[in-house]
Amino acid sequence: MFYEPTKGNQRLAKNPFSSLIVPRPIGWISSKSSDGVVNLAPYSFFNAVCYRPPTVMFSSGSSTAEDGKKDSLRNIESTGQFVCNLVTWETCEQMNQTSASVPPDRDEMELAGLTPLSSNVVDVPRVAEAPVHLECQFVQSIEVPNSANEDRYVMILGEVVGIHIQDDLLTDDGLVNVARMRPVGRLGYNDYTHIDSSSIFTIKRPR
Repeated sequence: MFYEPTKGNQRLAKNPFSSLIVPRPIGWISSKSSDGVVNLAPYSFFNAVCYRPPTVMFSSGSSTAEDGKKDSLRNIESTGQFVCNLVTWETCEQMNQTSASVPPDRDEMELAGLTPLSSNVVDVPRVAEAPVHLECQFVQSIEVPNSANEDRYVMILGEVVGIHIQDDLLTDDGLVNVARMRPVGRLGYNDYTHIDSSSIFTIKRPR
């Protein structure tokens, strides 16, 4: 089949775009408002964008708030800081809980029964139950071109200024044991996947 996304002529029950770019890592973003209220929300439009300096991005959609911004975006633009917490098989249900729409003064970390941990560089709590945390300084936000307010997306770039890795995820050779970590990825619709030893394979680059 062929369709042009701007014409909405895919003739399918749901737009398949997000079911094609898969799996996508999930940025479980914790931030804090200027009033000190903690926010935690998952974003599947998320990835690393460069190695030096280590930089990540996530994309935030529109909101029904007066300024049209989701709490994460508003908090990060206000304070200049956030943390990306790794979502694993053990925490995927709690991750899903934090995707609920709640008032800005509601702490999603508390809502999902998660434990806050102080960060080393930024003034934003980490999720204790997550085995990896990326402490980030806000670099910039970029509005993605769109044709309608309901399609407004803003891409947030953050420089990773601190990395926490749970010790038992490191091998004796100093590598990260991804199979033991069991990270979760987003597919389309309501589907997810996770990485374990049965889904990992190695391909060496040609010289």
